[in-house]
Amino acid sequence: MQTRKLGNSDLSITPIGFGAWAIGGGGWAFAWGAQDDADSIAAIQEAIDLGVNWIDTAPVYGLGHSEEVVGKALKQLKTKPYVFTKCGRVWDENRQIGKRLKRASVRQECEDSLRRLGIDVIDLYQMHWPEPDEDIEEGFSEMLALQREGKVRWVGVSNYSVEQMQRVSKLGPITSLQPPYHMLRRDIESAILPHAGANNIGVIGYSPMASGLLSGAMTRERIAAMPDDDWRKSKNQYYQEPGLTRTLQLVELLREIGARHNKSPGEVAIAWTLRRPEVTAAIVGARKPGQVTGIIGAAEWRLTGEELSQIEKSLV
Repeated sequence: MQTRKLGNSDLSITPIGFGAWAIGGGGWAFAWGAQDDADSIAAIQEAIDLGVNWIDTAPVYGLGHSEEVVGKALKQLKTKPYVFTKCGRVWDENRQIGKRLKRASVRQECEDSLRRLGIDVIDLYQMHWPEPDEDIEEGFSEMLALQREGKVRWVGVSNYSVEQMQRVSKLGPITSLQPPYHMLRRDIESAILPHAGANNIGVIGYSPMASGLLSGAMTRERIAAMPDDDWRKSKNQYYQEPGLTRTLQLVELLREIGARHNKSPGEVAIAWTLRRPEVTAAIVGARKPGQVTGIIGAAEWRLTGEELSQIEKSLV
């Protein structure tokens, strides 16, 4: 599979990476419901076998569990992928999530992530959210200190505005930005993507299929049958009316376009995000074997100008 250089780093990454949010399992605020760890590890193995060379996770996914599952998978993999994780979200004994970017907290999170993942160095360490805003300089400074010490190789940010990137870039270079980006959420196109492109900041977009809604596998019946602890059921605006009906109609267009090329609606959705030159790669989640196989075709396939126009008209 082709690779692309990520920002100012020496990392050459595949256009699709394995997203480990959902494999964190149930029992926390933004869970996707209970997951089978053996299935999760098999999905990671499948992704690596298909050529994917990086995994993106975070401590808060399953309150440590996602990193632990990734760590177990890494022990079994003959080909070792790059490992990306994050900092800035912590939790207490009651599993309540808090926002913290103080130096000591960022350092402790890094040490905990290294332990759970079973690795000596994190390839890309990202500030998960710029919250509290007043502490982003302190948190980023500590991430740079961890880089100097060799605990992390490169540092990036996630969910940042242009103004926030400008603030922390005074302290040191930003390697990457991780923003949400899909057909239903295009706000980064006006200022954030141009800023990243102009400043050699790699962009790895998350939720390119709008948390599964654009995958082609989602129906009203499946949404209704989701477990109560699947955050999409009540907290994801795209899964709610009045927009849901229109989005399901959009999926049928993606299905039609994909059928011309033997591609799934999800592959069309992912390829659409990768059309932008500023976007280095997309994070695609999987929870069981077979799911990565259904989306890997988006890595190198591109939509035609006519197909992009068709999609654009449907989004207006």
